Amino acid sequence: MPQTPPFSAMFDSSGYNRNLYQSAEDSCGGLYYHDNNLLSGSLEALIQHLVPNVDYYPDRTYIFTFLLSSRLFMHPYELMAKVCHLCVEHQRLSDPSGDKNQIRKIAPKILQLLTEWTETFPYDFRDERMMRNLKDLAHRIASGEETYRKNVQQMIQCLIRKLAALSQYEEVLAKISSTSTDRLTVLKTKPQSIQRDIITVCSDPYTLAQQLTHIELERLNYIGPEEFVQAFVQKDPLDNDKSCYSERKKTRNLEAYVEWFNRLSYLVATEICMPVKKKHRARMIEYFIDVARECFNIGNFNSLMAIISGMNMSPVSRLKKTWAKVKTAKFDVLEHQMDPSSNFYNYRTALRGAAQRSLTAHSSREKIVIPFFSLLIKDIYFLNEGCANRLPNGHVNFEKFWELAKQVSEFMTWKQVECPFERDRKILQYLLTIPVFSEDALYLASYESEGPENHIEKDRWKSLRSSLLGRV
Repeated sequence: MPQTPPFSAMFDSSGYNRNLYQSAEDSCGGLYYHDNNLLSGSLEALIQHLVPNVDYYPDRTYIFTFLLSSRLFMHPYELMAKVCHLCVEHQRLSDPSGDKNQIRKIAPKILQLLTEWTETFPYDFRDERMMRNLKDLAHRIASGEETYRKNVQQMIQCLIRKLAALSQYEEVLAKISSTSTDRLTVLKTKPQSIQRDIITVCSDPYTLAQQLTHIELERLNYIGPEEFVQAFVQKDPLDNDKSCYSERKKTRNLEAYVEWFNRLSYLVATEICMPVKKKHRARMIEYFIDVARECFNIGNFNSLMAIISGMNMSPVSRLKKTWAKVKTAKFDVLEHQMDPSSNFYNYRTALRGAAQRSLTAHSSREKIVIPFFSLLIKDIYFLNEGCANRLPNGHVNFEKFWELAKQVSEFMTWKQVECPFERDRKILQYLLTIPVFSEDALYLASYESEGPENHIEKDRWKSLRSSLLGRV
């Protein structure tokens, strides 16, 4: 069965492959081109353009872009139903006396389209209506030929494996979140002297950076491209019915990944605020600076930013006596790299460098690019907000969706990288499940370490002691 090429091949370096689409479809009406580029079209014409026939197979960039963006206008199961209908009607798959030769020519193309859909957007098929339509069309293709039957079976088995892996991952996430408690509760029940800290679990900052990269790549890998679009779905003005995603979302991997970033920031702040002695707090800060630096070298910008965020939280940054003992030169360099001014210009330059290195990489390690995820979402959000989905004539603004697909496809390349580092279960377990302080508990620990400096801090300390520790 034909394999779909990797995502990096989909869009050339200047953007999307511009040499497309001037085909028989040009005469189907409802599609508007400029210099060979498809700029807009009616929704119906765009759906027609997705469906192969004997002489035509849509370009892969078009398939990805349309499957990604069409959910802003209709539910995937509605699109699937239309695609199935067009395949059956146009190719006379429903006619048993139909031309077998004709079916032999078209069947591999329909099968390839279904394969691309199931490989790239497998989570769409959590919907039983999608699965029903898929099996029905696949059955019609396979009924005539043994070869196609095998290919169909292979495609459906591969899809079922992906969906089973997702369910397993969701169970693990649910288990992790149900066992997490506030660190303060643990501190009340166990004396601090027998509490573990991160340095006792992993004394080497380089190893910790590698284990963080494991978590990042695993979580990235489970995010479906459609989750970026679903996050911004609103009601389509030409749809008199409801928003296509008023139904419950099928996944929340994107949210789970953002939650991981927040957890890591709070874990860093907790580990720094917990030690009683100033020299231990200073050592912890220097340890995390080394971890962050190694994350930068690896290309793991998400963990890097989470660590910097944790170190910049007020309960940590107010520990002036502790910071006075820290050699901060390395930290200043990292902060400069992730400086938000000029729309994160320094970070974006470093990201481009890592992306370039990834393209020419000789080893898995050089392929790693883990973007600062909140900024990626923000970029996609502003791209979505900045242009209308439809033009004044009701056409779908396809120029906008090329841009959207280009950003998401780059992410798709990065998320498929295998983590080259050895897993350390003990360290991973600690990072994912050790309780962390809430914001209030962080402030309390911070005031206990270095007393309040003014009346506002003093009042807050008193109220936190009474509410969290039951002391006055």
